[in-house]
Amino acid sequence: MNGESFRVLVEEHWSALEAAPASGERRLRVSQLPVTTGQGTLAAAVDHDGHRHILVPVHSHQKLRSALNGPVLHLRKRALEDEDTYQTYADLSCIRSDFNDLFTELCTSILSATEKLPDNPVKALYQVIDRWKALFQTQGSVLGPEQVAGLFGELLVLNRLLQVDSSAHRLWHGPEGHHHDFFNGNLAIEVKASTGGEGRRLRAHGLDQLDAPTGGTLWLIWFRLQRIVSGGVGFLELIDKALHSADDDNSLLELLAQAGYRPSDNDRYRDARFVVDEERWYEVTPAFPSLTRRSLLEAGVPISVLDVEYTVDLSGAPAPMPADAVTRTIDRMIQEPA
Repeated sequence: MNGESFRVLVEEHWSALEAAPASGERRLRVSQLPVTTGQGTLAAAVDHDGHRHILVPVHSHQKLRSALNGPVLHLRKRALEDEDTYQTYADLSCIRSDFNDLFTELCTSILSATEKLPDNPVKALYQVIDRWKALFQTQGSVLGPEQVAGLFGELLVLNRLLQVDSSAHRLWHGPEGHHHDFFNGNLAIEVKASTGGEGRRLRAHGLDQLDAPTGGTLWLIWFRLQRIVSGGVGFLELIDKALHSADDDNSLLELLAQAGYRPSDNDRYRDARFVVDEERWYEVTPAFPSLTRRSLLEAGVPISVLDVEYTVDLSGAPAPMPADAVTRTIDRMIQEPA
């Protein structure tokens, strides 16, 4: 079905729903649309106040963006039930009738995009919304070699998490300035990457970076990376892999922008390629070599020094975790309630 056919179709459905008797205050008048996905069928709807909705079926456990609601569009998760079915939807609504014509065009694009991407309707929804946004970014400096290596290490971990859960980029908080790169509840991961050829050393920034969440667990992942001219894995390839795996590529792009990456600078990064020479995972226990706010307080040392940075020599650290423990760690990060 082409765009014009979808436009006529959705308008007909809304018009018929608007002509029907008003529903209860918390109810929707709903009409199924001829676009089916792996999660169910899309639907048009009208609420008690006459606002138009497009309903995109989603899994009941799937998380939606929390920052879309504005003066015109609202996105929320909504479960609808009748005598025969129970279905969860991503409910996109237009709360200003003077924007109905534009909302029709938006929904026409959503129907077309979902028809082409039936296995991931939420991704189709986000892609259309994002294309409609006018995004303006301030030009800044490109990432330096060490920044690229550090971000490469975080992307290695992010891709491992995304293989298990396509919404795992929501656990990545390092770009937002959090002292741990990934966290979920009382579980956290800190990632360090070194391009040095000798020793196993990392640079810790601040007294909180190697301090576990209160009552929780912190894991440290250390990579030794080797820069190469060809082969290995490209920095841009790792970004493309994450964007392909994530269920909300625009949210991931916003995180990457906060980390200093912009697609407009891709030509600067095409030659950034690495081989992972070594990968070690540690659980940061009290025996792990570190300088933390908690350890200083326990030792009775007053904390009056700011902007602390120090180097940790991992040759004195406990033994790294075995592969099966790494797998369990990834599963715990994903399964911990947000």
